[in-house]
Amino acid sequence: MNIVYKSEPERGRRWQRLLAEQAPDIRFQLWPDIVDPEQVDCLIAWQPPDNIMQHFPNLKVLFSVGAGVDQFDYASLPASLPVVRMIEPGLTRGMVEYVTFAVLGLHRNMPRYLQQQRQQVWLEHPGRPASRSRVGVMGMGTLGEAVLQPLVQLGFDCAGWSRTGKNLAGVKSFVGQGELGNFLARSDILICLLPLTAATEGILNAELFNQLPQGASLVQVGRGKHLQHDHLLAALDSGQLSAAVIDVTSPEPLPVGHRFWQHPAIWLTPHIASQTQPESAVQALLDNLRRFERGETMTGVVDRERGY
Repeated sequence: MNIVYKSEPERGRRWQRLLAEQAPDIRFQLWPDIVDPEQVDCLIAWQPPDNIMQHFPNLKVLFSVGAGVDQFDYASLPASLPVVRMIEPGLTRGMVEYVTFAVLGLHRNMPRYLQQQRQQVWLEHPGRPASRSRVGVMGMGTLGEAVLQPLVQLGFDCAGWSRTGKNLAGVKSFVGQGELGNFLARSDILICLLPLTAATEGILNAELFNQLPQGASLVQVGRGKHLQHDHLLAALDSGQLSAAVIDVTSPEPLPVGHRFWQHPAIWLTPHIASQTQPESAVQALLDNLRRFERGETMTGVVDRERGY
């Protein structure tokens, strides 16, 4: 097996060392130093090179280095080429940690207290138990289901919205466009973990925000293009939303002077909610490579019609 890695170089060197120890039969090369591109079987990338098949005419599998796959130009890829998103424990654990932190912070009014600290204001605000905070997760894939589990255990009133019905203990399931309004109406803290598709681009907009309870808050950890920035700012300024935790934006990084940087109701982080961990990612990669060699279905293969 001949693999090319095109992403963050230092992480790639860690993958290279781990694979040399665990699978010395695999040839692992770091972009752009490629020998015999016609012999390359697999490409691992976040932003692949243009004209992938011209670079690697015998490519058999394209792996995303992360959970997202909307960055790929599917029109330039053969229909028969499997595209595989990263599903690995380290990435999932990171998202669980971040979302739990964000929900607890919003539930306990931490953005407001942070602003009070900066203003040297000592003022207590009423709190409420987790059981009276309704959390809603948009997108009930691997990450969506994982982040809900600790929130259920903490006592939050949890629900999920997805394209198909889900059966997760302690979580109310809402399905499809017809049930979106009811889902939003009971979401005091809304978490976006949707894949980015033509149907979900721009979904975090004024129409959606106005269906949330007044004073609701947002955790945006999906994809940057889900969120319409001006609509969020208007919802925050009007009081329809009280706060937002934002980890993904479009563009990234945000330009100097963008209102998100200084807005008192926004916590902003630089796309760090969940990052692929080399040790567990290499194990997930090896498992999929062995599945591929045996002619078995790989974990995380993208359904191109759905877009994820």
